[in-house]
Amino acid sequence: QFPFGRRLPCDIYWHGVSFHDNNIFSGQVNKFPGMMETVRKITLSRAMRTMQDLFPLEYNFYPRSWILPEELPLFVAEVRMMKDSNPSWKPTFIVKPDGGCQGDGIYLIKDPSDIRLTGSIQSRPAVVQEYICKPLLMDKLKFDIRLYVLLKSLEPLEIYIAKDGLSRFCTEPYQEPTLKNLHQVFMHLTNYSLNIHSGNFIHSDSVNTGSKRTFSSILCRLSSRGADVKKLWSDIISLVIKTIIALTPELKVYYQSDIPAGKPGPTCFQILGFDILLMKNLKPMLLEVNANPSMRIEHEQELSPGVFENVPSPVDEEVKVAVIRDTLRLVDPQKKKRRDTHLSFHTYLLIFPARLQSLHAGIASMKDKQHKHHSLKLSLKLKFYLKLGSCPSWEQAAGASAEPPEPAAARSPEAALPSLCLKQVFPKYAKQFSYLRLVDRVAALFIRFLGVKGTTKLGPTGFRTFIRNCKLSNSNFSMAAVDILYIDITRRWNSMGIDHKESGMCLQAFVEAFFCLAQKKYKSLPLHEQVASLIELCECRLAAVHGKRLVWG
Repeated sequence: QFPFGRRLPCDIYWHGVSFHDNNIFSGQVNKFPGMMETVRKITLSRAMRTMQDLFPLEYNFYPRSWILPEELPLFVAEVRMMKDSNPSWKPTFIVKPDGGCQGDGIYLIKDPSDIRLTGSIQSRPAVVQEYICKPLLMDKLKFDIRLYVLLKSLEPLEIYIAKDGLSRFCTEPYQEPTLKNLHQVFMHLTNYSLNIHSGNFIHSDSVNTGSKRTFSSILCRLSSRGADVKKLWSDIISLVIKTIIALTPELKVYYQSDIPAGKPGPTCFQILGFDILLMKNLKPMLLEVNANPSMRIEHEQELSPGVFENVPSPVDEEVKVAVIRDTLRLVDPQKKKRRDTHLSFHTYLLIFPARLQSLHAGIASMKDKQHKHHSLKLSLKLKFYLKLGSCPSWEQAAGASAEPPEPAAARSPEAALPSLCLKQVFPKYAKQFSYLRLVDRVAALFIRFLGVKGTTKLGPTGFRTFIRNCKLSNSNFSMAAVDILYIDITRRWNSMGIDHKESGMCLQAFVEAFFCLAQKKYKSLPLHEQVASLIELCECRLAAVHGKRLVWG
């Protein structure tokens, strides 16, 4: 995987699964540390619930959720209470295993008593959510949208959204859930990996038909019906930005643990897959976020029993090639060098695809299914660079390398490429959403008092120092009460199975403690104002402490 030897650093490292696939000390990596953990169903649901507590109206695009097994009694009690207050309410719920993917282990229930408690819920925690019973249908079929989002930077926050995505269809006509049809997965679950096994699945060479289509083809049909497509896109952009804002606090804790500030290390970017469902009224609802969305542009076709071949998928190629191509254009470390040294685009193509070909060759022989999948991702990246019509292949460039390159002014490196399919939405719309970033500021306080670099949990001494430096203790809230608060909240979060590798208070526990302190101090205000007020107080008092140290220094 290192064609020029391990001693020569690469500009971009493309990992298959996580940040920790290789030990990287420079360049750019296509994964953030902690992303896989942060977007797991339980962690995502906790992050969204925190934001819903602060801003209930702004975060009403995520279904009401409960975490199993710890919140099973709460789930049962709340459903009973809602049914008592509204006897006509006949809900359906969907149970999703925390670490599940591709539809594995998902099932629908009508009543909390239907949850399968045969030991698996203890060994395999899950999220149970209100099922969206009235989705938008197309050709009488339920479908969801897979949108690709590039998180280019955490600090400063920089987000791009692909202008097109995939629409993945169920393969049985939709009916609202009843006890008779609850188990019909081809009717209720949109997962491609499930529906591809249906006899009704349609592979199409057109982006407008079949069981997988482009999102733009759906928008065209909606527009022809008179739907407000601009508002829909605006709502989707808002959903994506708000979701990333909910995820960044946790990501920053992982990031400082693996790449401590002030030390040399790589920078990160990542392509995420957002799964979104449209309701009948065109309101987008977030289903989940995928840290490793599939970048396959082929599908398997059975030629004869047990004999398969990979067949190109025009829909996947239309969307995914553009996403990866433009991601690499945006993070291209050679861009500045080309501007500064007039390095030609041909030279860049000579170097980078050669690395990708080597990566592909090194992995192609592996039989493991997961590695085959990653091999396909790598061959895809090689493919789209060599497809660029006006740019020679790396072999052609090598043959012509003896000739002097054309002056950089004679042509633009970007001229051979289509316009960007990735649209920047943050910081472009930062002013509209900056007020939502309260937990980000709480996380900054948490990180400040972590003490030992490389840790993700706050010890009792760090928590006491935070209280003391921010002057939050008084006659009504003694340091003994501070210790009790720390012990109670930390013990409860650790009992939930939150990362037992190290002891101490995790970020979610610190956020809960911070909210508790805010409610004690500012009793008459709404929660988001209580939290904002305490943040401002802490930041002000810490700035004063820092100022005194500078004077004394």
